[in-house]
Amino acid sequence: MWKSHTIENSDVVTISTVQSRKDMTAFIELPWKIYTDFPLWVPPLKSSVAALLDRKKHPFWKFSKGEFFLARRGKEIIGRIVALIDNNYNRYHNEHVGGWGFFECENDPEAALALFQAVEEWASKEGMTFLRGPLNPSTNYETGLLIQGFDKPPALMMSYNPPYYLELIHAAGFKKEKDLFSYRFTSSSKLPDWMFSISDKLFQQGDVEIRYPDKWTKDDIHLLCSVYHECWKDNWGFVPTTKEEEIELANNLIPILEPEFAFFIYHKNELAGICLFLPDFNPLLKRFNGKLGITALFKKFAYESEITGFRALLFGIKEQYRQMGLPLLAFKYLNDLFVTMPQYQYAELGWSLEDNDAMNRLYEDAGLKPDKRYRIYRKDLI
Repeated sequence: MWKSHTIENSDVVTISTVQSRKDMTAFIELPWKIYTDFPLWVPPLKSSVAALLDRKKHPFWKFSKGEFFLARRGKEIIGRIVALIDNNYNRYHNEHVGGWGFFECENDPEAALALFQAVEEWASKEGMTFLRGPLNPSTNYETGLLIQGFDKPPALMMSYNPPYYLELIHAAGFKKEKDLFSYRFTSSSKLPDWMFSISDKLFQQGDVEIRYPDKWTKDDIHLLCSVYHECWKDNWGFVPTTKEEEIELANNLIPILEPEFAFFIYHKNELAGICLFLPDFNPLLKRFNGKLGITALFKKFAYESEITGFRALLFGIKEQYRQMGLPLLAFKYLNDLFVTMPQYQYAELGWSLEDNDAMNRLYEDAGLKPDKRYRIYRKDLI
C-alpha cells in the first residue's frame, strides 16, 4: 500500500497496486464510469486492453517493466495509472526515462496527485531521471493527451480525454515536452493543381510505382515495419518494434486490413516508402461498447455503413527520396480513394510532431490545418 492522502470532510484517498484479477477488471472498466458525461468518447474493446496490459504475454512487457496503480476514495475506485519503463527506448536513446500512461481519474485533484506521486516514487526507485507521458504504453501505440479538439470524436487509435485532465496533470508538476498534430483531409478538400501535376509527372516518367499485396501476410508487415524503422529512426520519441511486436501487429492488422489501403512506394524498383490507412472503425467500436460476441456481429452488419473515414496510421518516405516529391503520391492516392470509394468522406492524418516542419508544411501546402492537438508531458525527478 502506498501513501494515503486526506482532505477535510472526505474519505481517505489511498493508492494501491493491482494485485488480483478483480483489481485488473476494475482497472480496465473504470473509464466507463469516468466518461459517463462525455458522449464523444469511444470505448475500447476490453479484451484488447486486457491483452495489452498482460505483463506475462504481451510482447511490449518482454523488454519493459511496469506497475499498475488504483486510487480509491474510501472504498470507491476513482482513478488509475500505469508506471512503466521501456528498456528498449532507454537503450536506443541512452536515457533514463520512466513513462506513465493509461491515466484515468475523476475530477479529483488529490487523487490524481497521489497517483502521479506513486509513479514518481516507483520510477525514482528504479533509477529513472525524468518522467514522460501519457504513453499507452509507447509512441508505437496510442500516445498523447488531447488538449484541443474536444468537440470532435476521436479517430481510430487516437486518444480522447476529459478537458480537466490538463489541470490535473499541470497540478502534479508536469510541463509540456512535445505537441503532436493531426490533420483532417476530406473528400471535399481541394488539393492544389501543382500537387497533381508533380504526382502525375512522377508516374508518367515510369520510375515510380505503388504496390500492395493481394493479401497481406506477416512477411509484408515485417517489411512495413522495416521501412518504418528506417524512415523514423532519427525522430523524437521513436523506438523500434521488436519481432514479437511485429507478429502481434500482424495478428491484429491482417484480419481488418483491406489490401489497397496500405501500400509500398517504389522508385526504380527500390523500396522508397510506405503508407498505411485503416478504416476508422470507431463508430462500430462505440456500438460494441467494449464487448465482442454475437451481438457485436449483428451490430457490424447493421452499422457498418457508419464507417465513413480512414485513419492514416503510418506514412514514411526514406530520406534519400523525400526531395523527389514522393510524399505527394500519398495525397494523390487518398484523393483517388475518395473518388473510387465514395462511402469514405474523410481521413485523419496523424499524428505528426509539432516540429516536423517538412511534413507539416506539406499538409499546409495541401490546404490543411491542424485539426487536433495532443501533448506529451515531462517532469524531472532529480
